[in-house]
Amino acid sequence: MSRIWNFSAGPAALPEEVLKQAQEELLDWHGAGCSVMEMSHRGKEFTSIIEQAEADLRELMGIPEQYKVLFLQGGATQQFAQIPMNLLAGRSADYIVTGSWSKKALKEAQRIGSVRCAATTEASNFTRLPVAEEIKLDPFAAYLHVCTNETIHGVEIPAERIADTGVPLVADMSSHILSRPVPVEKFGLIYAGAQKNIGPSGLTLVIVHRDLLGMAPLTIPTVMDYAVMAENGSMLNTPPTFGIYISGLVFQWLKRQGGLAGMAAVNDEKARILYEAIDNSGGFYTNPVDPDCRSAMNVPFVLANPELDAAFLAEAKAAGLLALKGHKSVGGMRASIYNAVPLAGVQALVAFMNDFAKRNG
Repeated sequence: MSRIWNFSAGPAALPEEVLKQAQEELLDWHGAGCSVMEMSHRGKEFTSIIEQAEADLRELMGIPEQYKVLFLQGGATQQFAQIPMNLLAGRSADYIVTGSWSKKALKEAQRIGSVRCAATTEASNFTRLPVAEEIKLDPFAAYLHVCTNETIHGVEIPAERIADTGVPLVADMSSHILSRPVPVEKFGLIYAGAQKNIGPSGLTLVIVHRDLLGMAPLTIPTVMDYAVMAENGSMLNTPPTFGIYISGLVFQWLKRQGGLAGMAAVNDEKARILYEAIDNSGGFYTNPVDPDCRSAMNVPFVLANPELDAAFLAEAKAAGLLALKGHKSVGGMRASIYNAVPLAGVQALVAFMNDFAKRNG
């Protein structure tokens, strides 16, 4: 059976090279006589795996020494609560809402403490970023939270739009982390679920400035305290060992692709040809997002005639193009073109879309 082109929003495609290496090492990792899934997380073998993974990630992202890298569990959704647990410290925080995930983050944080919405584009159906006059920030906030790429609505905050507001900036980068260089030093905390551009589901990455550690009240569970997890090298309890191992292989694969600058060049080309296919379809396909904040990772689009949706999906599947159905909350289609989706996969999708439009337009 041949592999398909996988446009799933997550769990998403993994690089074929990584899957093949994991397959080769599955029964016996480097002469250990067992798989990574079977070895002790306290042993020297796994210690070498997690240390190398962190070193490669630091190199890829240019993570400064004053930041701690945590390999956690619970997904980005757990971070919606864990962040205010650790950072509020009896104060308030601001949230900018640009899509479903930042909206959910705000709602969850409000269960923990005093949190306010500093701006929202919900009235525009999350198709744009807020303009400056719409953003009302508290200069004394404990932190400002943003989602730099909204997976469902396909809205991305360009790096050049990220400004210093005088308070720690916290960012959910789940669906575009490692897709391009990012100025880590502009952020107080970066977090991301692994299952899009990092590795398999079950692992969550947190990159946190050491100045933000140690503020959690003693009333929160120990396992939720960033400072404790940092002190224990992410191994207060058993970490998601296999997810860390696969992610480490992905980091090494990214280095072979020319690092994040190399990936950005490929990702920009993938996004360019897909958006051009949509924009040049004569209205057969449309993308609702303002061009200045269109995501290079998650591309939602709708057909002018929704009665063709079922046929589009069925024919796409028959052509080996899977997981193109849009999120249930917005409908239509969505192509998630993460790092592991090669240019050839996007070219195949564009060729299918052009042919389908020609036959049904």
